[in-house]
Amino acid sequence: MRSLMLASLLTLSAAPALALAQPGKDCHLPGTEESLRCLRLAVPLDHHAPGAALSLHVTVAPALRESARRDPLFLLAGGPGEAGSDLVPLLNTTFRKVRATRDIVLIDQRGTGLSGKLDCKPGKNAETATEDELLAETRACIKGLNKRFNLYTTEQAARDIEVVRAALGYGRINVWGGSYGSRLAQAYSRLYPGSVRSLVLDGVAAPDQVVPAGAHDAQAALDALLKQCADDTVCAAAFPALRSEFDALAARLAKSPQSLTLPDPRTAETTKVEMTSMRFIGTVHNILYSQADSRRLPFLIHSAYQDRWQPFIARSNVSRDFSSEGGPAMPLHLAVVCAEDFPRLTPELLAEDTKGSFLGAPQIMRIGKMCETMSVPAVPYKEPAVIEAPVLLMSGALDPVTPPRRAEAARKYMKNAQHLIVKNGGHIVSPLGCMPRLLRTFLDQPGAPLKAECLNEIPAPTFQLNSAGPQP
Repeated sequence: MRSLMLASLLTLSAAPALALAQPGKDCHLPGTEESLRCLRLAVPLDHHAPGAALSLHVTVAPALRESARRDPLFLLAGGPGEAGSDLVPLLNTTFRKVRATRDIVLIDQRGTGLSGKLDCKPGKNAETATEDELLAETRACIKGLNKRFNLYTTEQAARDIEVVRAALGYGRINVWGGSYGSRLAQAYSRLYPGSVRSLVLDGVAAPDQVVPAGAHDAQAALDALLKQCADDTVCAAAFPALRSEFDALAARLAKSPQSLTLPDPRTAETTKVEMTSMRFIGTVHNILYSQADSRRLPFLIHSAYQDRWQPFIARSNVSRDFSSEGGPAMPLHLAVVCAEDFPRLTPELLAEDTKGSFLGAPQIMRIGKMCETMSVPAVPYKEPAVIEAPVLLMSGALDPVTPPRRAEAARKYMKNAQHLIVKNGGHIVSPLGCMPRLLRTFLDQPGAPLKAECLNEIPAPTFQLNSAGPQP
């Protein structure tokens, strides 16, 4: 409340050009029943050539106690393509202890959520469309948006954060970044080191990481899951040939797609579905992100191997390929990755990364077909500066895209960092076990070492053995 009252009185002179905050107003966003504060800020479309502007949506969840600290926590969502407002449901769970004494600020990154979302809605037949049909729809949508995609970079988004900080009247801030948000948080800290009190990075993207090149990490996560099933007496008894079944499915679909006729999981109407290698591998990779979701994978693989594809198709439809109603902004994702990552994906890196992995070159190079349509210039890679602010790095040992080794690579460019690893965690571990308490402890004393033995008490979810769901 304090910061929003200040924001309503600010003028252009109080922040970078075009940072004029409209008075905050009460708002209700999906994921919470309480009233929050929302406002819009005009930020330069191009921070290097001020002129045209875009409207940025900002949500503030005021601290629950009147004696709030002056250093808020800014939340940066992942993707790229997720919006800060997508994290609202975490306010009363993961960040409840932090919010007791600090304002929490959520920014819908340019091109996401309520900040001019770059949106490609799924077609009417998205769940049964072929790969070529999906690609054509996405290309047509990208062309139809008619946007200057080269201005939707990590650097431009980082400069937006500084506009928000100044407009709300905050001094130094704390920043939590999850997944891609960890890259954005690092970029902001390097651009504005005097504005950052501390960083909390969950699912850490290393500065030199080429995001599409994730085959090695994906295979490591799958191997760990298969081993856990083999080591679990009940899972091993239910699925004794799990690895060979997966290998057989992958090999079969690599040769040719499988045409399926089965009841639609939602309507029960008979429909035809083409299960391609691309769809199969993509679904498996997506499932591995969540430690809880991944415990369903042995059942899904075994069922598919026995030609009972309905459970696998139902799960595949949750994250069907290029777009999803109400989901992340795919064109924003492409704007960032096609400019900052794909140009660094050399043939040598691709060959090294995919060697021995179920995630092969066709899946990884798929994004290149859309990058051609985006037509954004490459953003040159620069050797990162050392981050002086205290940093808390968090990783899940079973993360298929940003495992602990990525956090360690990022740590080389940090002066004061500590790294917590959840052995039974996947991608994003902030909500797990005692981690919310550790977040609050770190923010209160960023320079002090954390006692994190409690993370070893976080159990692994049980495996799903049949259609009834996970074991009790």
